[in-house]
Amino acid sequence: MTARATLDRRELLTLGAAMAGTGLVVGIARPRPAGAQGAPPPFAPDAFIRVGADGVVTVVIGYSEMGQGISTALPMLVAEELEVDAATIRVEQAPADMRYANPLFGLQGTGGSTTVRAMHEPMRRAGAAAREMLAAAAAEAMGLPRDQLVVRGGTVAHEASGRRMSYGQLAAAAGRRPVPQNVALKPPSAWRVLGRPQRRLDAAAKVRGQATFGIDVRLPGLLTAVVARCPVFGGTVTGFDAARARRVPGVRHVVQLPAGVAVVADGYWAAKKGRDALTVRWDEGATAALTSAALSARYAELAQQSGRVAKNEGDADAALRDAARRHEAIFEVPYLAHATMEPMNCTAHVRADAVEVWAPTQFQTSTQQTAAQIAGLPPAAVQVHTTYLGGGFGRRAELDFVDDAVRLSKEVRAPVKVVYTREDDIQHDMYRPATYTVMRAGLGTDGLPTAWWARVVGASIFARFFPQMFNGMDESSVEGLTEHGYGIPNQHVEWVRHESGVPVGFWRSVGNTQNAFIKECFVDELAQLAGQDPVAYRRTLLAGHPRLLGVLNAAAERAGWGSSLPAGRARGVAVHESFGSFVAEVAEVSIEGDAPVVHRVVCAADVGTVVNPLTVEAQMESAIVYGLSAALRGEITIDRGRVVQSNFHDYQPLRMHEMPRVEVHLVPSTNNPGGVGEPGTPPIAPAVCNALFALTGRRIRRLPIRPEDLRRA
Repeated sequence: MTARATLDRRELLTLGAAMAGTGLVVGIARPRPAGAQGAPPPFAPDAFIRVGADGVVTVVIGYSEMGQGISTALPMLVAEELEVDAATIRVEQAPADMRYANPLFGLQGTGGSTTVRAMHEPMRRAGAAAREMLAAAAAEAMGLPRDQLVVRGGTVAHEASGRRMSYGQLAAAAGRRPVPQNVALKPPSAWRVLGRPQRRLDAAAKVRGQATFGIDVRLPGLLTAVVARCPVFGGTVTGFDAARARRVPGVRHVVQLPAGVAVVADGYWAAKKGRDALTVRWDEGATAALTSAALSARYAELAQQSGRVAKNEGDADAALRDAARRHEAIFEVPYLAHATMEPMNCTAHVRADAVEVWAPTQFQTSTQQTAAQIAGLPPAAVQVHTTYLGGGFGRRAELDFVDDAVRLSKEVRAPVKVVYTREDDIQHDMYRPATYTVMRAGLGTDGLPTAWWARVVGASIFARFFPQMFNGMDESSVEGLTEHGYGIPNQHVEWVRHESGVPVGFWRSVGNTQNAFIKECFVDELAQLAGQDPVAYRRTLLAGHPRLLGVLNAAAERAGWGSSLPAGRARGVAVHESFGSFVAEVAEVSIEGDAPVVHRVVCAADVGTVVNPLTVEAQMESAIVYGLSAALRGEITIDRGRVVQSNFHDYQPLRMHEMPRVEVHLVPSTNNPGGVGEPGTPPIAPAVCNALFALTGRRIRRLPIRPEDLRRA
């Protein structure tokens, strides 16, 4: 997801403390974000850190753990300043509460690779404040000046005398002290935790099967529901026959919803069999005639029209007219499903005066508000239990699965878990937009671009997801094409909006996925026209952007760019900035039969200050797998308004035996932290396609890669 910071974090954060039992509680309080509903008054404290009488440190996480590692990274930030071993920290999931709002969103949610970026300083400040409160309590108890005491390893010690007090002994007294407002943070040179490898704090519970994902929720009297949805987007129910469904053993209820018709049963299999036995009549609506071929043709027509201007610097049209050489290329990318490994699910229990929701959700605020609206209760009456997420990628920022569960629980007056089948998931997603992009460039006599011109045709994510923020220009549609780091004097980028009826949503790295593919393949084409090496060409264009240049050089060096390879192999390169981070990737590729084989990927990443290098490496690897799956096979096609693909046999992720060797190299940086979860995805598709050009002489301008793309020119 795309996020924009509008306020200085120092203006957003205030430290507060309060007694809770016999322990120390340190919190971070925020003013009410503009337009937020149900938020507390400004400066209301909310606990992020607890130190108990037993000395155990608990860090409360207000965001969603979906595999990206924040349940380890955020405790590490606290551990560094609080002077404890991160592995000893307990992690607790926060409820839905606007006091945990993400400062970069203005609501409680996880996306846009923002969590560590947003909370890097606040969590450290909370840890530092707690440290100083404990030290002050020890100084008072020992009758010694604070500057004679050393805080380390969960104790406060006077080394000269050997006197020592544990955090548990000091917690109650520390909790009665005022919170210091301007505690100095440790300099990086003194860090003992940050920047050092830390094993995941949630790994053991997941390996042992003790971690609770949404699909694992069990409650007394819990019923399970499976929903029959119209196979055509936008279709509605005109009638249904539930007689056969009701005869399935275990089926309790058949309920019509805005989304379709739900079968509610004692367990999943009964609900699934009951759903299969339903006869539903649909009004398929205006999208029933849509096909992927017709949509592509329509996009091509719209690409002839002017669009809304996203960027206009210099005079690109004049520079194109005057260029020594002009080049044009057209790129197409398909819809993509999220295909999270954990099926979509949500459990809700609606009572007369309260609602509980157990959800693997990325957006606690929206979940709470949706449940409150359906139940007819104030948001404060809705308790959201955020479980672990078995993958998110933007899909679990949606609310369709929450909506269904709350409506059904309200209707049948029992706790209900809604579960999607894999077919439901693939065929009823909010997809990465399909786009059609025209690229033009003018080259000077030196082969360098003097003009950069782009027109993107596609649907708007923001118009659907954040309609109140949509002003006619969806920046996510053009991101990566407007700000790319290349030194080109004349640039013009525009966007033509077309809504086909297929719902679109945030997909891992959003518009950067398709636009990095387009940009980096196009730049490779320009290098070819200029008769220059692709890396050398980029080095010239990135002379004014040291961080992009730095990762390009690091990846090229580590990959052995320019060195010989075994016969039948070639390398391709791509570089991209997204979510405050800079990533270059070099792919080593061959062709076996009619399929590309990726043998090795070298990734160089500048993500600013690194909290946990193991997490960064894992996320770069994960992002590469996700992007490779899309580049090699990912495609959602539409026929008669229906999604053709249905499961992992025809919407195939990369298989384990197909996984290339991935090497991740982190470029040292003292800059503020950038995002980690998404920036590794955008460069992989163009790196592979550019390598395939080196093998075949054929340019790939449409994804996924097809057998005909691999024939030699």
